[in-house]
Amino acid sequence: MGIDIRHASLTLGNKVLLDNFSTSFKLGELTIILGPNGTGKSSLLKLISREWPCNGELIFYGKSTKDWKPEHLAESMGILPQSSSLTFAFTAREVVELGGLALSASQAELAEIASENMAKTDVLHLAGRLYPSLSGGEKQRVHLARVLTQIAKSPRDTILMLDEPTSALDIGHQHKTLSLAKEMAQAGSAVIAVIHDLNLAAQYADRILILNKGKIAADGIPTDVLTPEIIEEVYGWPVSVMPHPKGNYPVVLA
Repeated sequence: MGIDIRHASLTLGNKVLLDNFSTSFKLGELTIILGPNGTGKSSLLKLISREWPCNGELIFYGKSTKDWKPEHLAESMGILPQSSSLTFAFTAREVVELGGLALSASQAELAEIASENMAKTDVLHLAGRLYPSLSGGEKQRVHLARVLTQIAKSPRDTILMLDEPTSALDIGHQHKTLSLAKEMAQAGSAVIAVIHDLNLAAQYADRILILNKGKIAADGIPTDVLTPEIIEEVYGWPVSVMPHPKGNYPVVLA
């Protein structure tokens, strides 16, 4: 059990963002969501996180959201948004430890948890730096460590949602971040990531969900979903697809 979405619709003003949308996200699986700009990818994460209300049914761990207290769900569900605005002169460590304010942990234990997650996201060496002085990619990794700290003592397998977690990262940190997401899924978490790089999705996803105009255009393993026909239909651009020479996943060439 992870997340079940049943017949959900989401409208903002006169724009239909998601239309009679149903799907599920399993524990132990990394799902990567792809699709053109403005097609409902981030909206889907906001629906799941209950940031935006929707018509339809949303179920976590086999229970309707109506039966969950927000504080209990926050123990197990972490969300990394596209952007995080923070102008206070906190250090990187203080930002990460903000994620643990609701944990039942001593200050020493919180510091240990924060350090562990900062090491995972390669920002431990930035612990004493002021957050506003960091680069965009460094800030992104600090916030990922904060989200991991929030769910560090979850009493159940976690749900982790990442909205464009690699957008500001160099190639090395892109792969480190998605490797971490894959490791968390293999350890039992339901991990959902929105990215734009089809080749990164092909390499790391257990499952790819392609959205187009608020609906599911394709859903399946990378080799089934990332085909020239599907990609051209969704993105309006011809591509070639071939097997990766060293891995069992496709490579997309535009």
